[in-house]
Amino acid sequence: MPEIRFAVWPPEVLTATEMAEADRAAIASGIPSLELMERAGRAIADEACDLIGTGGRIAVFAGPGNNGGDGFVAARVLRARGYNVDIFALKPVGALKGDAGVMAARWGDPVHTFGDAAVRLAEGGPVRLAIDAVFGAGLARPYDDITERAMRAMIDAVAAAAEAHPRWLAVDVPSGVNATTGEVPSFAIRAARTVTFFRLKSGLLLYPGRAHCGEITVHDIAIPPSAMPASVSLSRNIRPDPAVFGGAQSDVPRHKYKRGATLVWAGAPQATGAARLAARAALRSGTGLVTVASAPASLPALAAHLTAEMIAEVQTAAAWRELFARGKITSAVIGPAAGIGATTRDLVCEALATDAALVVDADAITSFADAPEVLFGAIAARAERSGTRSPSVVLTPHEGEFARLFPDIEGAKVDRARKAAERSGAIVVLKGADTVIASPDGRAEIATDAPPWLATAGSGDVLAGFIAGRAARPTRSVFEAVSEAVWLHGAAARALGAGLIAGDLADAVPKVLRQL
Repeated sequence: MPEIRFAVWPPEVLTATEMAEADRAAIASGIPSLELMERAGRAIADEACDLIGTGGRIAVFAGPGNNGGDGFVAARVLRARGYNVDIFALKPVGALKGDAGVMAARWGDPVHTFGDAAVRLAEGGPVRLAIDAVFGAGLARPYDDITERAMRAMIDAVAAAAEAHPRWLAVDVPSGVNATTGEVPSFAIRAARTVTFFRLKSGLLLYPGRAHCGEITVHDIAIPPSAMPASVSLSRNIRPDPAVFGGAQSDVPRHKYKRGATLVWAGAPQATGAARLAARAALRSGTGLVTVASAPASLPALAAHLTAEMIAEVQTAAAWRELFARGKITSAVIGPAAGIGATTRDLVCEALATDAALVVDADAITSFADAPEVLFGAIAARAERSGTRSPSVVLTPHEGEFARLFPDIEGAKVDRARKAAERSGAIVVLKGADTVIASPDGRAEIATDAPPWLATAGSGDVLAGFIAGRAARPTRSVFEAVSEAVWLHGAAARALGAGLIAGDLADAVPKVLRQL
């Protein structure tokens, strides 16, 4: 996956509405709007120079709003730096209003129409870079017929005039991508790089929009932190403070039980591999002790493979309950290859009657597909019994499992995850290339670091184990533990690179933590 580069490392992720609010607050604080546009245009020019080096021909396509105004500034700056620049406007220059009209006037040279692009770009040498400053964050609906024809003609003209495969630099958000949801209502520019301002926009991180962005760079353009909307509850999944993962040796608990104890349920003898992946991940990611429990038939398979993990036999509900108490269990994982049905449902409900942080994964999720209210009721009973609003249950569905448990919840991914978290009372980790973590209180995060190599069998089992391992320490916030685990999952995959299998992920953790 192309990387995301930051001039600074802000955690917040904004919707298009929140970004507009930040712009208004910055202007209200005394920063002239033309100055903000000038800074944005210079940032675009800097990125263009970085992409193609010295000299060459650049085509700038400007829309009717502030995104287009940014494009006019970039064109002027690039011309001053010695580039051969053509600029094309979607609407006649005389129709441009406000700051965009001012910047168009400052350009001074001829402005061509989109309809002129094919003829104009066929002359004067190949185009090394095209800058998409058409719509950015301002478009949240399909193109009308006239605009669609103009946009397609623009793309075709650049393709015909480019040196080879055309390279696009998108301003703020590639035109055609919904800046909030990542949806593409019609079609969108596919950029080599996207330069955005102040903070990331959620649509840059969510698919299919993410696939159109290429590398993403974030420039703060000196918008003051005070302009941040008070209502922001969405952030990106970022590398945690090293101290959170242990830090100095003096910060690491010296007794295994002070680091927590994790319990993992293993299913049938022929399917214990998933539980073993989760168990090793939990042990690598921070818990002090891991016990893998199973029915008697699976014990030989577990004993043949496990070394650092303990094994426990469970034949009855009473034995399962007693294991939580005797083992001082602070976190548990139920679901990886556990089997679908009443037995798994009963294990989950019994675990919910304890105080241990609980990861409900895979088969355990599907086991409640016909009766989700039973699961949600048990989670609610736990919250009422504990008297805390801080959730300690984590649901980790992929899209198919999500649809089984929440068949009526539709819409954009972040919205769906939030609604599911509110309904269930649990933290929901809606997995995918753009994993979303949502809490019942409305907080949400988007993972920004998951490489495509994680699309391999068993990867989700490892993630479940990482979550349990991070949540095992009794003093930890489970939401923060989940965030750390999702980050660790992606970081381990990046450290390993292409060709990884799920069994490699846990053993990459020491390398990742050393790099912190």
